[in-house]
Amino acid sequence: MDRPILVLCIDRDNDIYEKAKVSGPLIGREKNIKGAMALSLADPEDPDSNAIYYAVKIFDQMRKDGLNVEVVTLTGDKKLGYKADKEISEQLDRICTELNPSSCVLISDGVADEEVIPIIKSRVKIDSTKIVFIKQAKELEKTYFVLLEKLRDPYFAKTVLGIPAILILLVSLSSYLGYGLEPVGIIIGIYLLLRIFAIDELAFDIFRDFRFSFEKTSWISYIGAFAIFAIGIFVGFQTLQKGIGLGLSNEKLIALVIGNVIWIGYTGILLIMVGKSIDALMEKKKFKITKYILYSAAAGLSTFVILVGSSWIVNIYEPYVDFGGFLFAIGASLVAGYFVTSFVNWYRKEILAEMKIEGKEAISEQGTYLGKIVGMDAKRGKIILQNVFDKRYTMPVSAITSVDENVVLRS
Repeated sequence: MDRPILVLCIDRDNDIYEKAKVSGPLIGREKNIKGAMALSLADPEDPDSNAIYYAVKIFDQMRKDGLNVEVVTLTGDKKLGYKADKEISEQLDRICTELNPSSCVLISDGVADEEVIPIIKSRVKIDSTKIVFIKQAKELEKTYFVLLEKLRDPYFAKTVLGIPAILILLVSLSSYLGYGLEPVGIIIGIYLLLRIFAIDELAFDIFRDFRFSFEKTSWISYIGAFAIFAIGIFVGFQTLQKGIGLGLSNEKLIALVIGNVIWIGYTGILLIMVGKSIDALMEKKKFKITKYILYSAAAGLSTFVILVGSSWIVNIYEPYVDFGGFLFAIGASLVAGYFVTSFVNWYRKEILAEMKIEGKEAISEQGTYLGKIVGMDAKRGKIILQNVFDKRYTMPVSAITSVDENVVLRS
């Protein structure tokens, strides 16, 4: 049988999932039409639906001409950039493995999607490229209107307006307090380092799970934690004044404040985790508790290491800590972290065995459809998935981030 030609449509910012909650990739004429219809109903102005309809039209024409052809829409990530391209690459790799296409016809709705052309070319030959414009809006796709439209998007607004706003506030505040520009430089430098290692995205993903709501029991723990954090700020201020009175150097002063405050902060975090765990029990979502156990353990071990480290730096109170003691604390935390992680993974297997997740659909955190769960290998700690091509593969239980109507996996 001849190798098929792909009619390939790209939704790089994953509007199909973000707006219509349809997981990609979309494979076949029926799924593409359903996805485009759902997106059109969710946002009639979104050009991605028109691109998908055009891809289906090209598919119909080529099939009418007797060609072996398949239509596929790949989805990326709302944050664009590396995450979107990586998601598209992984989906395309799976499509190429299963369908083994000879070439493709690329359908795009604009410049952003064209940035993935090198990724596609590295995997399959491109016979033709078509950019789809909405005829009534073609003249409006000028710079001024594009900028206005992009600024309505929270992602672009945070970058274009948010970063300059924060810089202006930091510079103004630092100048008003008479500290000069050095503190601003330190804050910007730390932020850029966090961006390089994607720590900020990890933190945002974690904080997104801790939304305040009076409809859940956890609101009590949030208020209690807020009071504890307020006490921590007060204790930190008192410790700062005490350290200045003792004539401590800058690094000892900072370490003294952190050492006196960090355990108070951990108490507040632990209170929030308890509240979220109670929510999970009441909502019959026991699997979420394992995540809160890991968060609590990570925060506790980090607090322990920071406490020992600050004591080693200050070293004006008993018990005195040397560098060897600090290294021992790090090693002990690593060992404890290993045992906590092992326990959580075991507990997850036990919960999943009770929940009977077989038959549920699995999606990635970006909304990509990964397949249907058809079994679990408890001994190896693996779940067995079957994709749209009826091929089976496994993923570790630790990749599961939540279980509801669908099972969400960290890919």
